[in-house]
Amino acid sequence: MNILIFKTSVTQPRQVNRVQTLLTAMPNVADWNFDLEDCDNILRVVAADLSPRQIESTLRKAGIGCEELEY
Repeated sequence: MNILIFKTSVTQPRQVNRVQTLLTAMPNVADWNFDLEDCDNILRVVAADLSPRQIESTLRKAGIGCEELEY
């Protein structure tokens, strides 16, 4: 399993719900969470065999800004 970390444009719970729908539809995602108190509105995703580009692409198609952060 890998932990992927992203800066997002998500700021409200209703947006988190929309992301939840997208991420739970991805079979390789084991867990995920947001830190909306962080200035970058961090999304952490625990996944196996999933590239950061796949997460970014999926969220961007839904109108959500998403950019992988290096750690």
